[in-house]
Amino acid sequence: MTEIIAIAPALPEPPQVANPLPVPAPQAATSAATPGPSSDPAGSEEPLCLGVDIGSTTVKLVVLNSRNEVLFDFYERHKFKIAEIFQKALEEAMPILRGRFVTIAFTGSAGMNVSEVLKLPFVQEVVSCTTAVRTFLPPVDVTIELGGEDAKIVYFDKTGGVEARMNTICAAGTGAFIDQMASLLETDPLGLNDMASHYQTLYPIASRCGVFAKADVQPLLAEGVSKADIAASILQSVVNQTISGLACGHPIRGHIALLGGPLHFLAELRASFQRTLKLTPEEMIVPPQSHGLVARGAALHGRTGAPMPVEFLVGRLRTLSTALREAAAPAVTPPLFTSPEDVAAFRERHSRTRAARADIATASGPCFLGIDSGSTTTKLALIDQEGRIL
Repeated sequence: MTEIIAIAPALPEPPQVANPLPVPAPQAATSAATPGPSSDPAGSEEPLCLGVDIGSTTVKLVVLNSRNEVLFDFYERHKFKIAEIFQKALEEAMPILRGRFVTIAFTGSAGMNVSEVLKLPFVQEVVSCTTAVRTFLPPVDVTIELGGEDAKIVYFDKTGGVEARMNTICAAGTGAFIDQMASLLETDPLGLNDMASHYQTLYPIASRCGVFAKADVQPLLAEGVSKADIAASILQSVVNQTISGLACGHPIRGHIALLGGPLHFLAELRASFQRTLKLTPEEMIVPPQSHGLVARGAALHGRTGAPMPVEFLVGRLRTLSTALREAAAPAVTPPLFTSPEDVAAFRERHSRTRAARADIATASGPCFLGIDSGSTTTKLALIDQEGRIL
C-alpha cells in the first residue's frame, strides 16, 4: 500500500544552486565519517547546526555553519545499537564542536524515539527532505529516495507544493530487500553492484516480497544463470517496485534527484533507474553525499531552536541507551525461560517423543529415500521398512 502525503507550500523558497551536481563514485557502505569541505574559524561565535537522521538501519549526522556549509558528516549502520553509534558520531565531531553552542533536530523513523527521550526537536523526514532539496539542489521535479526499510517519491509542482508517496506495509524494494538478495548470492550490496555491472540479460524477479523474490532467484541459480544477470535483475526489480508501487501511474519526468544510501552507493541501481525512466545525464541529479541530505534538512529546521552548549548535549547522551531501553520495556516479550531448570524441563519433556532410528551400517532389505527440495534448502531422509531413520 502507498501512503500519499500532500504538503502545502508553507516553506519559503531558499536560494537554488545553479549547476547540476556530479554523480558520486561508489564508496564503502558500512561506515563513513568525514570533515566537510569547509572549515570554521575556531573562535567563531555563531552556533553550529546539527542534523541527525536515524533510520531503520543507519545513523547520519551532519554539522552545518551559518552559510550552510558542511563541516562534518557521518554515516554508519547502527545494527540496532542506536545510542552507541549516535554517541560515536558525536565524539568524532567533537574537534569541531568542542566549546561551541549548537542547535539540533532529529529526523528518520528511529529518530523520533531518540528525540522524545532527549526532549529535543524532531522533524518529519519528508519535510526534512523537501527543505534540503530546495536548499541544496538545483530545481527538481521529482525526488526518489530509497532508505533501509522505506521508499519515497516526492513530486514538486510549480506552485511550491509537494506530494509525497511512501511505502507503508513492508520493506520490499528498499535497502533491506537488497541486503537480503545480496545474501542469497553470497555477497554484500557492493558485491551485488559489482556483479550487476557485467550483466547481459535481465530476468523478471518479483520485488513486492522477499519470499517471492527468492522463489524467482532460486530457479535461476539452479538453471545456471550467471550471478551477474541475477544481480542486475534484482536491482531492476527494485526500480520496477518503486515506479509501479509508489508512482502508481503518475509520470516521473523532468529533473529527477536520486537520494538515499542504496542510490548513493550502488551505481548500477542508479543506472537501472536512468535506463528505465529514459533520463538524460542532465535530468538525473545525484548529489555528493546524497545519503546525508535528509540530515542536512533536519539541521536547517533545528536552526530555529535555542542554541545550547554542546557539553549540555553530551551530558544528555550519557543516559540515552538506558532511557531507550526503558521506553521500549512495555513492548518487550517475556522470556520463554526464567532459569536453567526451566530449560532442562523443556528439553526433557520434548525428548520423550523421538523418531525411531537404526544403524545404516547394519540395515538390510528395502530402504526408502525422501527428498524435499525447497526454495532455499534441500532435505533428504532414508528410512527402512519399519519407518526407522537410517
